[in-house]
Amino acid sequence: MKNTSLILSVLIMLLGVSCTNAQQTTINKANHYYSHTDNSKLNVSNAEWKKVLPTETYHILREEGTERPDTGPYVHNPKKGMYYCAACGYLLFSSATKFDSGTGWPSFYQAYDKASVNEKTDNSMGSTRTEVVCARCGGHLGHVFDDGPQPTGLRYCMNGYALHFEPK
Repeated sequence: MKNTSLILSVLIMLLGVSCTNAQQTTINKANHYYSHTDNSKLNVSNAEWKKVLPTETYHILREEGTERPDTGPYVHNPKKGMYYCAACGYLLFSSATKFDSGTGWPSFYQAYDKASVNEKTDNSMGSTRTEVVCARCGGHLGHVFDDGPQPTGLRYCMNGYALHFEPK
């Protein structure tokens, strides 16, 4: 009986880990702004974004929020694939540049290309940081720091709920 309980406990733990690793942002099928082919800049009101984005995604992308460390999707995602903006579907990062920064957020050492993201000065939180936003919709993704690995030395510290992952 003890062995059965132990095996059952281990299985439940493993299932919990599997569910956590499989967690990802969901895309609202009614979000007609989400596209991998339309690269035109979007000028969409926050009221409209609120209608088509999940609550947590809206908070991060439109209100410049952040998720608590190790709570968002993709921080421990080992799969190969591409990361897109969870609001508009614009290609942002490749898993080839993802690394474990130990910060609790998905981290990349470079954006997919120079046109993928824009950077803005962020003077909130009592310091000057560089905010990273989606180049297509302007949604807040996270921040970039100069303490990443080579070849760039950068760490794009992104909010998992601002991203949508598609495996290769």
